[in-house]
Amino acid sequence: MSTVLENTNFRAEALRIGGEKLRTARTLDVYNPYSGERVGAVAMAGIGEVRRAMDIAQAYKPTLSRYERSAILNRAAALLRERMEEASDLITAESGLCKKDSLYEIGRVADVLNFGANEALRDDGQVFSCDLTPHGKKRKVITMREPLLGVITAITPFNHPMNQVAHKVVPSVATNNRMVLKPSEKVPLSAYYFADLLYEAGLPPEMLQVVSGDPAEIADELLTHRHVDLVTFTGGVSIGKYIAAKAGYRRMVLELGGNDPLIVMDDADLDKASDLAVQGSYKNSGQRCTAVKRMLVHHKVLGEFTERVLAKTLAWRHGDPADRSNDMGTVIDAAAARHFEKVVNEAVAQGARLLTGNVRAGALYAPTVLDRVRPEMAVVREETFGPVSPIIGFQDIDEAIRISNGTAYGLSSGVCTNRLDDVTRFARELQVGTVNLWEVPGYRIELTPFGGIKDSGLGYKEGVQEAIKSFTNCKTFTLPW
Repeated sequence: MSTVLENTNFRAEALRIGGEKLRTARTLDVYNPYSGERVGAVAMAGIGEVRRAMDIAQAYKPTLSRYERSAILNRAAALLRERMEEASDLITAESGLCKKDSLYEIGRVADVLNFGANEALRDDGQVFSCDLTPHGKKRKVITMREPLLGVITAITPFNHPMNQVAHKVVPSVATNNRMVLKPSEKVPLSAYYFADLLYEAGLPPEMLQVVSGDPAEIADELLTHRHVDLVTFTGGVSIGKYIAAKAGYRRMVLELGGNDPLIVMDDADLDKASDLAVQGSYKNSGQRCTAVKRMLVHHKVLGEFTERVLAKTLAWRHGDPADRSNDMGTVIDAAAARHFEKVVNEAVAQGARLLTGNVRAGALYAPTVLDRVRPEMAVVREETFGPVSPIIGFQDIDEAIRISNGTAYGLSSGVCTNRLDDVTRFARELQVGTVNLWEVPGYRIELTPFGGIKDSGLGYKEGVQEAIKSFTNCKTFTLPW
């Protein structure tokens, strides 16, 4: 009989419902993907607990002023910055992300809080005169944004355990809404940590409740409960489409997968382009919807670019996530690593060439480079959500655009060229939500609009400003003038 080791910083978490820490008869264990240690356990909610949270949220009427909301968010940001090491250790322990990545994530979360605090102070209402046409009247129309009448359900994924949570919670707080959050069952500890931070900063607990559990048991209730006005979800396409079909007549914000290209033209600075390629592929263990999933490279520079990517991949240190010298930790679990190995092996069997990597040990998966990849191979046709760098050659810009647009996804892209005519064509013709020149596809700040088209998203984009729009109702008030 094998023995599961328990981490010395073990965290036992209860549900956060109505200001109470509610423990249940069943718990969900959380394991460190690298060591296998049991790092925590969270209470499992059933339908009854979800309904109770919804009823509490619906009954509560937030009255926080703009100043009070802003102060809470800024206070939470300050607390988080003071506890960066503790918070990043927690992310690393439950997700396997290396310390470099988890520390970076904490910085991003603090940014989300500060941006949300600023937006809480900003009134984006408008004033329209009505006497603009022959049949107009001497009146004015004033617009205002109000919280939703019902509750927001938020469902978050594993890849950014705290930042994905922040992008749902902060706009909700900034707009005086009430939210019931279900974090990923793989990384729930960071969500509870974040909620407690906000409570400590002064947030009324009825405005944010957290329920963890088995999605097969509680997800439908979170989607269809009579109090739910809006469902905001970040995750895979298949689940997103299920939510769209199940939630019915409700507002939805679905931020789904990506198959993001880095396009390298023949005039590109190959040292800079290969740096972007490697960083975009392996940061966060490649587990980002905006990671570089495909490298599209002009045939004139294909060989030299590939050599540079290979050399930089070989220098990318991976291993123990807690080792600060490592550039990459594990992927989320051994099952994910086995999936990457399978997809890469299929590509090799179809004619791709493995240059390095495709080595796994449990949840550790080595950074992997493939060339001679064709667009129809599953490794680039579907989203490979891990540290895999598939390189595809192209002849001209027309082919690059055709290959880039030739998948069901349309999230982000990166472009490496100095020719203005090519830049403008990519900006106009790439079927994506973001085109980044001389940057990885995933670059953004936490304030700016973010999201995709096609199978990559539905509804308003994320980013603090856009989320605030989707989390509010716009009311118009008219008066004689």
